[in-house]
Amino acid sequence: MKYYAHPTAVIDEGCEIGEGTKIWHFSHIMPGAIIGKNCNIGQNVVISPDVVLGNNVKVQNNVSIYTGVICEDDVFLGPSCVFTNVINPRSAVNRKNEYAKTIVKRGVSIGANATIVCGNDLGEYCFIGAGTVITKYVPPYALIVGNPGRQIGWMSEYGHRLEFDTNGQAICEESGEKYTLIDSKVSKSNKT
Repeated sequence: MKYYAHPTAVIDEGCEIGEGTKIWHFSHIMPGAIIGKNCNIGQNVVISPDVVLGNNVKVQNNVSIYTGVICEDDVFLGPSCVFTNVINPRSAVNRKNEYAKTIVKRGVSIGANATIVCGNDLGEYCFIGAGTVITKYVPPYALIVGNPGRQIGWMSEYGHRLEFDTNGQAICEESGEKYTLIDSKVSKSNKT
């Protein structure tokens, strides 16, 4: 096999798993799921039908990823975070035809125990703090914490808080990459 699956993992027929991916203890990959190359799927993870994970996605232990979720490349899903896919679930009412989509853009990090309410996309490289509940769209590079989630700043692609000067310029302390803040939108500039 081009990927590794622990003997206790359940890999259903009809899913696609990329080369170099590792799937650990007691995880379940359901039919129609697509997992990219070099992903790491932790212990006790559920990846539901038709979920898409890009390349180099890290899924920590006890994460539930339900139908309707698409994660682009380089996404980090912290321990026990969860996605929903129906706004108003009821046990006695079948709403499988109402699954809402959630797109998690490239480079996003989601902290432990965070909840992503369906239909709320997460912009590139945003950072969702542990325990946060996402109830609306998150812009690229935003740092979001709390319940409901609120923005308290901006993060670099290396995961460091950005401190913008009066000209709307910031430099990542680790990478040296420069960022610009204009009209509440962050973009990356040239390296310094």
